Amino acid sequence: MSALDDLAVGAGDDDVVAGVPARLVAAPATAEEAAALIAASRHLTVVIRGGGTKIQYGPPPRGLDLIIDTRRLAGVVEHAAGDLITVVRAGTPMAELHGLPGQQLALDAPPAATAGGTVAANASGPRRLRYGTARDLLIGITVVRPDGRITRSGGKVVKNVAGYDLGKLYTGSQGTLGLITECVFRLHPVPLFTAFVRSNAAPTHAANVLAGQSAASALEINAAPGAAPEIAVLLEGTEAGVRDRAAGLARLLDGEVTDTPPPWWDTPPWPAGDAALALKLTSTLSGVPAVVGAAVGAGLTIRGSAGTGVLHAGAPVPVAEVPEVVALMRAAATAAGGHAVVLSAPEAARDAVDMWGPVPGLDLMRRVKERFDPDHRFAPGRFVGGI
Repeated sequence: MSALDDLAVGAGDDDVVAGVPARLVAAPATAEEAAALIAASRHLTVVIRGGGTKIQYGPPPRGLDLIIDTRRLAGVVEHAAGDLITVVRAGTPMAELHGLPGQQLALDAPPAATAGGTVAANASGPRRLRYGTARDLLIGITVVRPDGRITRSGGKVVKNVAGYDLGKLYTGSQGTLGLITECVFRLHPVPLFTAFVRSNAAPTHAANVLAGQSAASALEINAAPGAAPEIAVLLEGTEAGVRDRAAGLARLLDGEVTDTPPPWWDTPPWPAGDAALALKLTSTLSGVPAVVGAAVGAGLTIRGSAGTGVLHAGAPVPVAEVPEVVALMRAAATAAGGHAVVLSAPEAARDAVDMWGPVPGLDLMRRVKERFDPDHRFAPGRFVGGI
């Protein structure tokens, strides 16, 4: 019997990706099992599922024979506190990595999200302003390629410069180039003290925060139709230093200092995967106010990092109006020096919009896909340009 016969079971009612039901589900427990499974399923189309927090993002797959579930590929392999690194299996929930003693993986991914899924989506949250994204914090990776071979890149030291940095290639690849089985992350010390400054200042005030001496770890904005926009700033450091910076920032923004974030902090304005329209919008820092204004004018709630120009917008939008709203927001993001990605939309509207939009370097991306997955088995049709 093959690994496919040993591991695969019939899919259930919940084993659906963007409206497409799977035939089979398999949950390997080791990289070796995963390699044998992938090698034995070369005739099948595959989608990888971690915690399922982003499984509904993007267009539906052209085919879905097998979901590879990473829930058994879990656990912290090593936490080298002295080296500020951790080695984790791909299916490890981010909640476990948020609780490392004395140190932190500074990625604000949902607790139910997995390490591998966070890397595959290049996810990040408010603290990307200070610490960067998954791409910046990943220093090593183990992947099973679509041909069943196990490959490794990077290592367990921050200044690893040997060989090609394939981790950067797999980060953000949306599961189209292989199955991530293990990640090595750079860690940071847990801050001694934190505080938040909240204000109903206009989006244009974000530039004042960045130009000042507050050394913000996160600068978030929340705006919705019919409500005053709110800015929230996270400060980290020693207690005396944070209190002093927070007081100055509160005066600048005419805001208040709190110990806790606002309730909208680090939550999407509308969950992807339901009947709503959900978008990811980017812009230059100077373009953030215009993108925020366009979103609110289109009836969307928008929130995210005003300090890095990465925002999320969403609302229930009638199916007939989805193409118009997407076109409006794509134009606003492009004018602001960024782009717009449709994370999810009502099922009846998905075929009417280009969910990824125009992306530079598409020809190169196609060549990479051909090299790594020539049969187009992994997440077929789910990525940019139908990759």
